[in-house]
Amino acid sequence: MRTSTQIETASVLVGEEKAVEYVAKAGFDAWDFSMFAMCDYDWRLGAVRPTTHPLAGKNYLAFARKLKQIGLDNGITCNQSHAPFPTSCPEIRSYFKRAIECTAEAGGKICIIHPDNDKSAAENAEMYLELLPFAKDCGVKIATENMWNWDDTKDESCFAACATSESFIEHIDAVNDPYLVACLDIGHAEMRGSGSGAANMIRALGHRLQALHIHDNDRWHDSHQIPFFMSIDFAPIAAALKEIGYKGWFTLEADHYLKEKCNAENVFEGMKDLHTAAVRFEKLFDEA
Repeated sequence: MRTSTQIETASVLVGEEKAVEYVAKAGFDAWDFSMFAMCDYDWRLGAVRPTTHPLAGKNYLAFARKLKQIGLDNGITCNQSHAPFPTSCPEIRSYFKRAIECTAEAGGKICIIHPDNDKSAAENAEMYLELLPFAKDCGVKIATENMWNWDDTKDESCFAACATSESFIEHIDAVNDPYLVACLDIGHAEMRGSGSGAANMIRALGHRLQALHIHDNDRWHDSHQIPFFMSIDFAPIAAALKEIGYKGWFTLEADHYLKEKCNAENVFEGMKDLHTAAVRFEKLFDEA
């Protein structure tokens, strides 16, 4: 079994400590360390606001170790993490090494760091190449992810870094280092307008693909909903993963499902729903 889920929404509702515990008790095998609270980005102002969160303080590594121990006490490990974004903000980028450190302290092996949506593969490679020596010292791989922009005129997504198979491969190969890998966001890949389709991208990426963000949508918007309840057909996606010999985790990123359905009192029930969906996806893979 290799199911996991991100802890962002549950952390907002009940705190990271309880969120990790809930991931375990819901039945997942691992937890995905969402570190967006490390810096409070104001999307309206396009600036980072001060925050008192432990991940932003001087004892951030102790906090990561605390979460690791809670996971171990409940029988699960941290499989991967997600650094703050957007990467286009210079102040956000200043937190990437901290995110890599926290990943290592929590026991994670991969840290997802978004490319800059509007930069070329060569330009994004400069950022990743700068981070890789530090990541290697920490024993953590960096994963880049397929992104999207929005075309208001067409009312659909449009090209951004790694949005297509060609761009994704170009980004990975421009760095040409085993410590830079691909995290395929299945929902992004299935959005109308920009993506190549998740199954096609999986086959194109092949060995480069070592992490996933699994969630559902209407094949138009970035809905981040629980799998099997909207429009994505997950059977051919699971089959493509089986075809390439995917050996990574099945990590859910259905945070909007929890945001829309849950509060502090019932978020654990929501996480059990997510686990049911994750097991269903894993079964599709096993039977493909």
